[in-house]
Amino acid sequence: MQTVKMVVTGPFSAGKTQFIRSVSEIDVVATERKITNPSERAVKQQTTVAMDFGRITVDDDLVLYLFGTPGQKRFDFMWEILSEGMLGFIVMIDSTRPETFREGRSILETFRAYAPTPYVVAANKQDAPDAWDLEDMRHALRLSPKVKLLPCVATKKATVKNILLELLYSILAEMEGGEK
Repeated sequence: MQTVKMVVTGPFSAGKTQFIRSVSEIDVVATERKITNPSERAVKQQTTVAMDFGRITVDDDLVLYLFGTPGQKRFDFMWEILSEGMLGFIVMIDSTRPETFREGRSILETFRAYAPTPYVVAANKQDAPDAWDLEDMRHALRLSPKVKLLPCVATKKATVKNILLELLYSILAEMEGGEK
């Protein structure tokens, strides 16, 4: 049985936890905590504070372990820990929030520095009316034409599976290239 560790990273609220929940065959192990705004005293949303963990069996010989990182900078100490042993990573970008693009690019560069493994960029929320066009996102993120920038809707299992397969193909191609 071959296992492949993949990391799902990206800015706060880009859709990383939902991405993993959409395909995991086990209940996702999530370390989420509620965020409150002290001035409003109302619970706003949840954030991952350590990691998310999910698993998907591709076939009898291959299992993918998915590790989601926290998106908030104050938890970035977990990034290097989670990157250890990864064979590839996905950078999730919310394509409706251009104010997060620069942070997404910075996270991408950080993970490339941790390990020179294959990666893809997932443009989440592509079903939203205000989603940026992929080529405009490519330009804003300063991605080379060689980088796979893939449309994503993290709530739809089919698009999530496609992104995982694209990354898996890149990992397998690199492994085969490394054996020659």
